[in-house]
Amino acid sequence: MGCLGGRFGTPESILVISAHFERQPATLSSTKGAPLVYDFFGFPEAMYRLQYEPPAALGLADRVAGLLDLETARDETRGLDHGAWVPLMHLFPDADIPVVQLSIPWTDDPGAMWELGRKLGPLRADGIFVLGSGNVVHNLRLVDWGGGSTPDWAVEFDGHVEEALTAGRARDLCAYRSHALGATAHPTHEHFVPLLVAAGAAQDESASFPVTDWELGSISARSVQFGVS
Repeated sequence: MGCLGGRFGTPESILVISAHFERQPATLSSTKGAPLVYDFFGFPEAMYRLQYEPPAALGLADRVAGLLDLETARDETRGLDHGAWVPLMHLFPDADIPVVQLSIPWTDDPGAMWELGRKLGPLRADGIFVLGSGNVVHNLRLVDWGGGSTPDWAVEFDGHVEEALTAGRARDLCAYRSHALGATAHPTHEHFVPLLVAAGAAQDESASFPVTDWELGSISARSVQFGVS
């Protein structure tokens, strides 16, 4: 992923929308460097000693709040969760770029999450990297802990997402729950919503897939990149 990070140059700052930060109203994480959130269990002890300490991101937080015509809050006690710091450690390992997270203000309305992304779109013109962190397919109840072959249902839903993005129909993914396999691929919403926000921010820009892989059989590690070839 370090090579992938090099494709983006050096962003002015980074906004992360992670599957692991859901809160109403839309809430911005600490701009001053709260401790990382190790929101996982049963991993090797070394995982809980990893650190990622980017610079303060007050300016970015102010910019995000100004773009959203909805109630926003700030939580200076909330550090980056592993949906943010794990990919950032690989994409931008020097931790020299300001980072802030925006919570998923879920309203049981995927279209509203697309619209949230659309409001954030102007950030990209200012050199701000918008990172949606989740999975195209994510059902922990159906994973193969032995890492076996990928089941047909996962391949089909992953292909459905790929086809929509390739055809420039990203907004159609707001209806992902109406797909015959939508509830199987995502029994809960949080891992799909970051893609909707990122796609909303990108609008009609082309999508490419620098990473296509599977973990634990059925978790799609497909990476979607908008507007950069």
